[in-house]
Amino acid sequence: MDNSKEKDITIYIKRSRRRSLEIEISKSKEVIVRAPLRTPHSEIRAFIQEHKEWIQDSLKKAKAQELAYQDHLREIGADKPYTEEELLQMKKDAIKWLPSRCEYYASLMGVSYNRIAIKAQRSRWGSCSTKKNLNFNCLLMLCPEEIQDYVVVHELSHLKEMNHSPAFWAEVGKILPDYKKRRRWLRSQGEALIARLPWFLHPVSYPLSYSMAKSVFTTSENYIT
Repeated sequence: MDNSKEKDITIYIKRSRRRSLEIEISKSKEVIVRAPLRTPHSEIRAFIQEHKEWIQDSLKKAKAQELAYQDHLREIGADKPYTEEELLQMKKDAIKWLPSRCEYYASLMGVSYNRIAIKAQRSRWGSCSTKKNLNFNCLLMLCPEEIQDYVVVHELSHLKEMNHSPAFWAEVGKILPDYKKRRRWLRSQGEALIARLPWFLHPVSYPLSYSMAKSVFTTSENYIT
């Protein structure tokens, strides 16, 4: 990989067995040009010059998004990220506590599951795979016990209904008649908990890229749901 500078902007050039040139703005706001192995450096420089305005506009957009997100964190009182030690402790606590809640409710519901995994996640509080594996967010340890139970029952209900149909919610309601109240709490209070995850776990609206082959602008986006 080599790099060049364009008015204080460092541009990294990565060559590989590809067929087209592409400019990308990474999550860390680095400008990367992906090029075929044998593309002359002069052609790469011409490509960069041709899209100089797009690069500058994209960097400004990425910076503005970052500042707006930091403002949002301050507004909801979540501008202090969790430390690695705090996340590790939450994972340990979740491993000790959540399996027993799964076992208890699985018995009530007449379902069985395989493996349980605990992670720090920005997009989900829990999930259930078609292989009957359960996954839970360690941030649940910051939630009240009734919210933890709601997420457990929610995922176990997917062992009966792998969707969010009326039949699925009926299964949840059989065990937790007040599940709507618990769900509202998670939606209203959960954002502030997730927002304190370190920046690299947060949803971002880049990398942005311009591909000469496609001749279109593309952007990868992930959102908390």
